[in-house]
Formats: sequence, structure tokens, C-alpha cells
Amino acid sequence: MKAAHSQATPDKASAKDTRNTGPGRLLIAVYAVFAISATARAGYQILTKFSEAPLAYLLSAFAALVYLVATVSLAKAGSTWFKVSLAAVLVELVGVVVVGALSVFDPVQFPHETVWSMFGRGYAFIPLLLPVLGLAWLYRRRPGKRKAEA
Repeated sequence: MKAAHSQATPDKASAKDTRNTGPGRLLIAVYAVFAISATARAGYQILTKFSEAPLAYLLSAFAALVYLVATVSLAKAGSTWFKVSLAAVLVELVGVVVVGALSVFDPVQFPHETVWSMFGRGYAFIPLLLPVLGLAWLYRRRPGKRKAEA
């Protein structure tokens, strides 16, 4: 029984100091700001002028959901939350690149900007930079990294 306890303790300790410490807190805060702002913007757009640009506004709502999932999962410890974070940040990166490219090459589909249109130009390109920083942070704080180095 004592051996089982000693095996569980290192996992908890390594999970504690993964993503939500140091610069990770700033990353989580930025994701939270984007989650709140994208949710507010998409909600307003969908409720007041959905017929003007339905694709753009639905993509804004999707971006808000992705930012919310990324915020929560980055703040939580454990390998499952790590995987959720990784998936959310990868979806975000693909979304920014695809929506950014579509908004450049097919602007008719995007008569109104979204968080991700023009690669996040309306948000100082932070939506393009944020998933790159997020992936770098996740790589540095991946589960099992400390075990392999020890």
C-alpha cells in the first residue's frame, strides 16, 4: 500500500506545476480575455444582425467556444486537461489560418470581421500569435517531460 501512495504523489506534484504557473498564468489570462470578448461580440452580432453575415458570426461564436475551452483546460492540471488544451490550441491555430486565408481570398463571405478574419488583424494579430505561444508553452510543460529528464 505504501508503494502505491508513493507512486501517486509524484504524478500529483508534476501535474501541479505544469501549465498554470509562471508565464502560464499570463497565457491563461489572455485566453480568458479573448473568451469573454469573443463571446460578447458573437452574442451581440448573432442577436442583432445575424442575417448580414451568418458565416462570420457563427465563426466568431465558434472562436469564443475554442477560447473558453482553452482557458479552462490550460488552468487545470493533469494529462487529460493537457490533451484538451493541446486540441483546443491546435483547433485555434487551424481556425485562424483557414479563416484568415478565406477572408483574404473570398472576402464576400466575410462582409463583417470575425476574431480570426484577416488573421486577427482587428485584434493586433494576437489571435495568430496566441496559439503559437500556447503550443510552445504546452510543449515545454508536457506531461512526462520531468520524468524523462530526471
